[in-house]
Amino acid sequence: MTRTRVLIAGAAGRDFHNFNLVYRGREEYEVVVFTATQIPNIDGRVYPPELAGELYPAGIPIAPESELEELIDKHDVDEVVFAYSDVTHEHVMHIASRALAAGAAFRLLSPRETMLTSEKPVVAVCAVRTGSGKSQTTRHIAGLLRESGKRVAVLRHPMPYGDLAAQAVQRFERYEDLDAADATIEEREEYEPHIAEGNLVFAGIDYAAILDRAEQEADVILWDGGNNDTPFIKPNVHVVVVDPHRAGHELRYHPGETNLRMADVCVVNKIDSATQEGIDAVLHSIHENTRDATVVLAASPFHVEGDPEQIRGKRVLAVEDGPTLTHGEMTYGAAVLAAKQYGAAELVDPRNCAVGSIAKTFEDYPNVGRLLPAMGYGRGQMEDLRETIHRCAVDLVLIGTPVDLRRLIELDKPALRVTYKLQEVGEPTLEHVLAEKGLLQTALV
Repeated sequence: MTRTRVLIAGAAGRDFHNFNLVYRGREEYEVVVFTATQIPNIDGRVYPPELAGELYPAGIPIAPESELEELIDKHDVDEVVFAYSDVTHEHVMHIASRALAAGAAFRLLSPRETMLTSEKPVVAVCAVRTGSGKSQTTRHIAGLLRESGKRVAVLRHPMPYGDLAAQAVQRFERYEDLDAADATIEEREEYEPHIAEGNLVFAGIDYAAILDRAEQEADVILWDGGNNDTPFIKPNVHVVVVDPHRAGHELRYHPGETNLRMADVCVVNKIDSATQEGIDAVLHSIHENTRDATVVLAASPFHVEGDPEQIRGKRVLAVEDGPTLTHGEMTYGAAVLAAKQYGAAELVDPRNCAVGSIAKTFEDYPNVGRLLPAMGYGRGQMEDLRETIHRCAVDLVLIGTPVDLRRLIELDKPALRVTYKLQEVGEPTLEHVLAEKGLLQTALV
């Protein structure tokens, strides 16, 4: 039998999931290599044989996407499968053009092919771009479900930056579980806020095994999407967060537009700080491009943990969520908004103080501006972040990341944390939507 030789282009998440569901154990395919991008230090590894299965006794190598053409030639690749998120449609077609010119076919797997089916009800929270407000929306929905007496298991999009075999199935209930897993800043930013609110979190690589484990402990599965990726679990209710600060992006980014078109509910977030023009534009997109999705309007007010008057008149370093600023292309977050509202004397530019991987981040993303992206995909980056903060001559650090950095790195300066919460505006609300779908104990009148 002739086997189709496949290269999966990914970023240590969707690519592994697609392999597990579509290619693993199928003799008609041979996945010869993964490529990696977006996330530092994930190429040069091997997808281990424990996860790859008996057809791959040596595992599957992971190489840089920059070597795409050479890899197609070296491995005699028949087909390139694109499997990562939050990139422009133009970017996807550039990868396709490179693959086609090198002699390989190009493929996108559909959500239907790559969604598992659960025996429990599933709510999926996704977005059209990273940084739209998925996290606070997911926590809000988890709270509604808990209050109605449901046991909730949050299944988080994969973030396998460490030992892949050891991360096949992960369960996080306490902060100590994060320490035991040696979780990075990027992982903690997603898991820790859930744990703080009493949510049980599952993540890892093998989502069939993860779902099976979660179903043993939960009444409802809550999918917490990453970037703007589509759900790994088939939802009963698909909630998609739309960002009027980046109106038009919902139709220009992959697979965010797919999420938009699949949505049962669209949360138009940040209406408290967006322009009316931006709000109207995304409402028009929802009307034109969904199957009559329910629209929920929401704000994302920020909250300063501590005395916000400490900000007034100070030279401030704003530390914000890394991926939101880099491939998410946002130019501010909660820390910047707090600095402006409470009268900071100056937002200090950290670029001249940046070291190592943080300096490289500024090179790769020159539009980040006068704030510090909290990149922390491993111990090395966390140390670079600590040293960069140390070198900045400021009076106060404002931490606008979902995780409290003071728990992870030692700061030598006063710091205040700034967080977001979802605040629905008018009706319908997410509570009404979930009640109508039969996911809450009592339907609302």
